[in-house]
Amino acid sequence: MSLLLQDSATMLGRQLRHMRRDLSTSLLLLSVPIIFLLLFVFVLGGTLGDGLGEGDGGRAAYVNYVVPGILLITIASGVQGTAISVAMDMTEGIVARFRTMAIARSSVLTGHVLGSLLMILFQLTVVLAVALAIGFRPNATAVEWLAAGGLLTATAFALTWLAVGMGIAAKTVTSASNMPMPLTLLPLFGSGFVPTESMPTALRLFAEHQPFTPIMETLRGLLLGTAIGVSGWVAVGWCLVIALVGYAWARRNYHRDRTR
Repeated sequence: MSLLLQDSATMLGRQLRHMRRDLSTSLLLLSVPIIFLLLFVFVLGGTLGDGLGEGDGGRAAYVNYVVPGILLITIASGVQGTAISVAMDMTEGIVARFRTMAIARSSVLTGHVLGSLLMILFQLTVVLAVALAIGFRPNATAVEWLAAGGLLTATAFALTWLAVGMGIAAKTVTSASNMPMPLTLLPLFGSGFVPTESMPTALRLFAEHQPFTPIMETLRGLLLGTAIGVSGWVAVGWCLVIALVGYAWARRNYHRDRTR
């Protein structure tokens, strides 16, 4: 166990150094949720906020409504970098070299997951700061903030493992960069930007039963005091399922001999 922890720490340091040297990719992935936030709040927020039927409406109401969806887009955008990084290791031969060395094989993936998780948490902090600067006004208590942070961390952890699986399964770095892109669209087809009640029946059914909607509803309830109901338990359940599927997929492919 001590060797596994030591090797994982070494691989985490390697991953953090790679991120520091490739800041352009991290900044590009960070810009996606910020652009979405500014676009929807300042271009569409006045009209969409009036349709929420909450308070005085307008941008002030809409920025509070949209931030949970933007936070999910931040995570989804961040894991795209994870898939790219893993695919680069798999296709450039470094993993094959690691397999010949006296290190814990799982430490390579652990380094990717921990490094990506730290980067995503930093990106969430930046996006949340931007949201506060343009009018986001949560009324959460300290305990609710901790619960919201825990849910965001669990979501990031689950999606990171899924992205690791995508990166290993991808044949090229280009395909690895494309595979996580549907995750960025899921908040759009959920309750991230408009209430599901306003959608056509078929789309509403999909929106209400896809993984991101209960996560966003739980975040909205924790940060803004809206009703959560059973969404919290469903959100945690989805995080567990996604994490287990991603981990099993990544582990199976990583420990299997592959010809690239």
